[in-house]
Amino acid sequence: MANETNKNKTVAPVLKGEVSYEDQVIKKIIGHALKTINGLLSVDGGFFANIKDKLVNSESVTDGVNVEVGKKQVAVDLNIVVEYDKDIPKIADEMKAVISKSVEKMTHLEVVEVNINVVDIQTKEEFEKNAVSLQDRLSNVAQSTGELASDTANKAKDAVVDGTENVKENLSKSRVQ
Repeated sequence: MANETNKNKTVAPVLKGEVSYEDQVIKKIIGHALKTINGLLSVDGGFFANIKDKLVNSESVTDGVNVEVGKKQVAVDLNIVVEYDKDIPKIADEMKAVISKSVEKMTHLEVVEVNINVVDIQTKEEFEKNAVSLQDRLSNVAQSTGELASDTANKAKDAVVDGTENVKENLSKSRVQ
């Protein structure tokens, strides 16, 4: 009976191949994972990324995340901005745990190193003020200009209507009956 059971089982062939990950994939995993860290205001992308963020709105979760990806392991380097009056070592520990858990869960790669360089501390108010991009400012100016133009056009239209009514009234008075 045991021999009959074994004869009926089919063995799937073992396929060879490997899975590899582009740096960008690991960066995205880390960037999304870091959104959950309380007290972490931003991961700083360096001079050029910061200039880009000042010019246009950017939702890139990979800015400031640098990784080295091997076949089995990952090393991570981050420059961060932390909220003023927060426990920086606690934030760093939370970041390491979240990064390790997320990368290992999704890729089965071992995170062997997470280097964190704190480049600035800011209050939330300072950070939000500095986060306004040129694109936001131009949008606000355009919106204000549009509203001003609309108000001016409405006033001009009202003046024309009033003027037309005055002319009609004066013409009707001056006509001989």
